Amino acid sequence: MARLSCGSPDDALDIVQDTMLHFARLYSGRPEGEWSVLFYRILHSRITDWYRRAAVRRRVHDWFGRPREADGDEEDPMARVADTTSPDPAEGVMRKEFTEALRGALKKLPLRQRQAFVLRAWEGFDTAQTARAMGCSEGSVKTHYSRAVHALQGTLEEFQP
Repeated sequence: MARLSCGSPDDALDIVQDTMLHFARLYSGRPEGEWSVLFYRILHSRITDWYRRAAVRRRVHDWFGRPREADGDEEDPMARVADTTSPDPAEGVMRKEFTEALRGALKKLPLRQRQAFVLRAWEGFDTAQTARAMGCSEGSVKTHYSRAVHALQGTLEEFQP
């Protein structure tokens, strides 16, 4: 979720590490059933903070005319590793193309839609858990999730059977 939100693996790891430390310090005594919602609530806050800091950095860099840092577009070293799980090369290519298209489509979604989609579809949270993690109402979660699903379906319709 952090990597999809900020795009940079290094920034994502920093966000997750900060989230884990904050979670362990404040909530380690809470019942285990509450941990995932609490963790994602903190993660959501940390991602929002990251966006705010990034916006300030962009304004400062633009103001002083300094070149911005690279946007993390360096090649992922794992992309060069052969996929041994699929004996069919055509299937592997399709899967890779779909993954890249999905990643690109998720990046284009607004932050709240992206977070609702990741929590509901990938993490398996129900609407109430997602609402607590995102700090919004269940109706808002349903709206964000529905809009995300419709946007992704439209963007990725070439991959639908």
